[in-house]
Amino acid sequence: MLTAATLTRIVGAALEEDAPWGDITSTALLPADATAAADLVAREPGTFSGGDVFAAAFALTDPTLEVDVHVGDGDVFAPGDVLASVSGSARSILTAERVALNFTQRMSGIATLTAQYVQAVAGTGVRIADTRKTTPGLRAFERQAVVSGGGSNHRYSLSDAVMAKDNHLAVLQRSGVDLATALREALSRLPHTTHVVVEVDRLDQVGAVLDGGAHTVLLDNFSLDDLRAGVELIGERATVEASGGVNLDTVRAIAETGVDVISVGALTHSARALDLGLDVRIA
Repeated sequence: MLTAATLTRIVGAALEEDAPWGDITSTALLPADATAAADLVAREPGTFSGGDVFAAAFALTDPTLEVDVHVGDGDVFAPGDVLASVSGSARSILTAERVALNFTQRMSGIATLTAQYVQAVAGTGVRIADTRKTTPGLRAFERQAVVSGGGSNHRYSLSDAVMAKDNHLAVLQRSGVDLATALREALSRLPHTTHVVVEVDRLDQVGAVLDGGAHTVLLDNFSLDDLRAGVELIGERATVEASGGVNLDTVRAIAETGVDVISVGALTHSARALDLGLDVRIA
């Protein structure tokens, strides 16, 4: 759930970027007392995300604007559906329009793509999770959009979980440090609530990870046969995550190998913004 502070910080920065000295077009052309009403209309089907962000863009521009969001995050919509409405000062509506649309289009695109992945693995019990491959500064919004699409969030940042990747393992090896020993020593120092994930790219690395006590083993860019072998090797000793080479054509087969989680960077780094428009009503 997005906090008010996060909404204000991110949306406020976007509004400042887009109109640092005001909207000179609206100020020059439109009467100060002109009013308008506009609808957020879907031009294509999708899954909605970003209602709070849409509303915040208008509220931070002009608190007197009235915004009604007609659908909830996670709701499916069709072309022509009216997703939200705004009314009040015409100058204010047009000043906030692009920022409101940019965020809502982006978030709904992520939610829609996530929903496609979730549907592709339906019935397998596998979680679809995002990664840290997010737009700098927009992680909170993009992660919310993943949840709107039925996905799960991975660790939010470098500060809230241990995740040893290939470069960490390379440094350990170069330093002559045994991986299992390093993990056991790390776990002895960490709070008991801290989750530890280790990424491996070969089956022969799994034993040391399990001996070290990792909570999740991430099998990166494994073939389907090796994923099945990894799942059997790990058993109930750790959560099994798969990543790498994941797309809508491959995700079902990956899920059917028995892994618990599939992390997909494409959810946030490759999602296409949906075509949504803000249409001013003409009486």
